[in-house]
Formats: sequence, C-alpha cells, structure tokens
Amino acid sequence: MNTGLIIRVMNQRVALGFLALVMSCGVAFAQAATVSSNAAPMQVWDYADQLDLTSEQRTKLHEIRGRYEAARTAVRSASVSNIPPDVRLAAQLNLNDQFRLANRHLGELLTDEQKNKLVELRTSARATRTIASSPRTPSDTNTVSAAEDGETPPLASTRNPPRKLMSDEEYRTRAAELRATYAKPPTNWPSPYIDDEAKPHFQEIGLLPLVVYPPNNPYSEPKAELGKKLFFDPRLSGSGQISCASCHDADLAFADGRTVSFGHSRKELKRNAPSILNTAFNQTLFWDGRAASLEQQAADVVSNADEMHASAEFVRENLGKLPDYTNEFAAVFGSPEVTLVRAAQAIATFERTITSRGNGFDSFLRGDTNALSDAAVRGLHLFRTDARCVNCHNGPNFTDGRFHNEGLTYYGRKLQDLGRYEVTKKPDDVGKFKTPSLRNIARTAPYMHNGLFDLDGVLNMYNAGMPTVRPREAQRNDPLFPKKSPLLQSLGLNKQDLADLKAFLESLTETRLRVRPPELPADVKISTP
Repeated sequence: MNTGLIIRVMNQRVALGFLALVMSCGVAFAQAATVSSNAAPMQVWDYADQLDLTSEQRTKLHEIRGRYEAARTAVRSASVSNIPPDVRLAAQLNLNDQFRLANRHLGELLTDEQKNKLVELRTSARATRTIASSPRTPSDTNTVSAAEDGETPPLASTRNPPRKLMSDEEYRTRAAELRATYAKPPTNWPSPYIDDEAKPHFQEIGLLPLVVYPPNNPYSEPKAELGKKLFFDPRLSGSGQISCASCHDADLAFADGRTVSFGHSRKELKRNAPSILNTAFNQTLFWDGRAASLEQQAADVVSNADEMHASAEFVRENLGKLPDYTNEFAAVFGSPEVTLVRAAQAIATFERTITSRGNGFDSFLRGDTNALSDAAVRGLHLFRTDARCVNCHNGPNFTDGRFHNEGLTYYGRKLQDLGRYEVTKKPDDVGKFKTPSLRNIARTAPYMHNGLFDLDGVLNMYNAGMPTVRPREAQRNDPLFPKKSPLLQSLGLNKQDLADLKAFLESLTETRLRVRPPELPADVKISTP
C-alpha cells in the first residue's frame, strides 16, 4: 500500500515555490484508507534520479520521507480494534504535523529548476495513468487527508513598575531569536526561573504521554462506551435531571462556562467546574484534592447530596431495572449487576479517553516551528522565565498537581472557602487549591476555584503578585489565618508582555472536539390493563 505524498503544483509559472502536499489517499483517524498498489501515485522521492538532486538533497529527502512514512505507519498500527483513543489520537496528530512539515521542507529543498522538472515529470506520468481518468469509488470519497483531520479581592502586593517597552523591530528580532532557541530540543532550552520550593516537583512543559490505565480498571472499548452513556444519562441522579455532562459539557470544552455550577434542585454550588480534559493524568481530583482517582471522583459526585443526590442503592435499583444496561454491564464486567462501583469504573474509563487534541504549542514541539506566532514565542519564554508561571504550571499537563494559596480565600467574608484545609485539617492548607491545567484554557473560562475572573483579569492579578490578605487586629493570633504562597511575586510585566503571555496561553487551545450524545438505554415500559 502506497499512500504517500503528492506535490500538486498550484501555479505552473516560474514561481513554482508555492507547492501543496496533499494525501493521495489519506489516513483517517479511525481507519486507514487503502488503495491497490497499481493505483498509487508516484511520490517526490520516486523522481529523485530524474531531478538531478545533490547528495545533500538526497540525504534530506530521505529524512523527510522517513519521518513522514514512520508517522503514517504509526497511524496504521493504531487503527486496529481495542486501541485506546489517545494512542490513535497521538499518532494522528503527529501525522498531521509531519504532513505539514514535509510540505514546507520539500518546498525549501528543491530549486526552481527542479520544481519545474518535477511538474513536467508528473504531467507526463498523469497522461499515461488510466487511474487519472477513472471515476472515484466510494472508498476514495470517504477518506480524509491528514491535513483535513481534526478540527473584588483585598489590596494586592506592592507592584513593581512595568518594564520598558521595546520597539516593534526589537520585538520582531527578539521573537526570531527565541524561535531559533526554542526550536531546539527542550533539554537545550534556557533554564527556567524556578524557586527552590518548586524545584523538587518541577517538570519541563512538553507533550503529554500516553494514558496509563489502572490495573484494576483496564481499558476496553465496550467499557468506555458504557461509561459514555452513563456520563450523559441523567437517570444516574436522584432528580433524574442532572448528568455528568451537565457540568462537563463537551460543547464547552467539558466545563460548563458558569461561575459556579448548579447542583440538585438548582442549588448553586461554591466552586467552578473544571474541565475533565486530561484528567487521566491527575493524581488527585477536585479543587481540594479529596479524591485520589477518577473512579472515586465519579462515585463521590453521584453520592453528593448537593450534586447528583443519589446513592449506591439508588443506582442499583434505578439503572438495574433497565435491560439494556444490565446487558451492557454483563458484557463489560461479566455479570449483569449494576453497581455504583462499576458505573464509576466505566465513567472513569470514558473520561480517560478525553485527552488533548491538536494545538499550536504541541505542533511547535513536534517540529513545526511556525506553529507559534511571534507573540506566542515571546510568551513561551516569558512563561518559563520572567512571568514565573512554571513554578506551578509545569509538566506536560501544565500543572504541578500541588496545592497553593493564591490570596483568594476571602477569609472571614461571604465567599470564604478554606480549600485543601477542609480535607486535611492542617492549618497550613487553609486557602490552598490545586493548580489547574492550562491546556485549552482559552475555552474554559471563567477561572479560579470560584470562577470570578476572565483571562485578562487573571494575568493582571498575577502580574501584581495576587492579593495579599492582611489580618485585622482580632485575627493576628488566628492559627487558621491564610498565608499566600511565596511563589507569587509582583512581576512588573508591561502591556506587550501580558499580550505575549496571553498569546502563548491561547496557543494551547485545542481543535474543537464534537461529541454527539449517545443513544441512552430505553426506560422500561409498564403495561396497563
């Protein structure tokens, strides 16, 4: 099977540098397209001997071909059944990026004379190929190319004055220098600005690893499909009106876009609903870290009187009477019993399939150094250095998974939330909340545990060093009085710095994931006399 690259010349004048690489028969995310070997078009490398390539060009062409075909092979390997979705997605995203890179690199590799020669060779080849004039088959029209795939707190700390702005030319020069620097492997990047307190837990930002499923709840497609149905099914709640998807809406990046969520009987809860994107990589769940696994998190929400207001007995009785569910539970778990533990396992399995899709930063790391704008490249450097973001937002998921007090406890006030302390009862944990991931941040507003801020507001507060709460006279000896994290300091960033930092954060925006709600098991029909 040869489904490689074709160079299609868009303009056959002397300026043939505008080339477009298209997949002759691309590889879709779910399955690899196949064509017979006699229908496969000639690729650029097939004309190498006729293009009078230099030895250096041949070497580079061989490298381009190797990277692309390795990526294509990985997609084929991941297209077999029962492969976790994140494995397939990782392979497809890499293929997409290699597709674009091959396009660019081939355009840079060939001289204008060689491009003209290539046009002649391909024109001649097309004239002799009967496939060029034959109608497309249904399998041809159903394929998708790699390029098409996817789709008011207390007073703040004393502020440092903003640093001096540079000229437009200086900013352009700075971006070019940083682009060259960050195009190198991360091990060769400039050292990040990390405080001693954060060093033991620091990981460099980068590409996400593959999901590791727990031994006691391994992945299977039927279990993930069952979990998806349960995730969308309001019959899991005591009211029959709330599902997991009520607070984690796929169309809202698996958050809900609200300041705080509504629970049972439309009770306003006290915390913002975080996205479930990449929760597979979290060591603890909830803003206060009270759950140690996705399985526990799912069960706790179902059982919470203020949230889904159900119980293990309710789940067993309410869903256990539905034959479609008992049949699926039997297929997945070996017996038809519907239990909250099993339901939580299925939901957790589905949630682990919700992982990052394509974004500019990941493409940049895979070698597409044009995937970030000049502003985003400058923002990347600020993120790791002067803006001090990586003290907490580090690692592939842009979170250290730890808990920090950011001065937003509202201690002794109406919006008071003691955070991690409510779990551990340790005075040092008062006002601490888990560091959220920044992946897809532009789609998951509003921000912070109380959902009170937009992105510009958050950046301005961090630039000021976040609010510093000072005790009143009666609070001076209060052992629970919150202490803001020393990692938070006034930064003195100017307006261009803040714009650049925002541009980098927006480069973490994922291509939209459209998830169609599944068809849910039917209710049992009660016959009447």
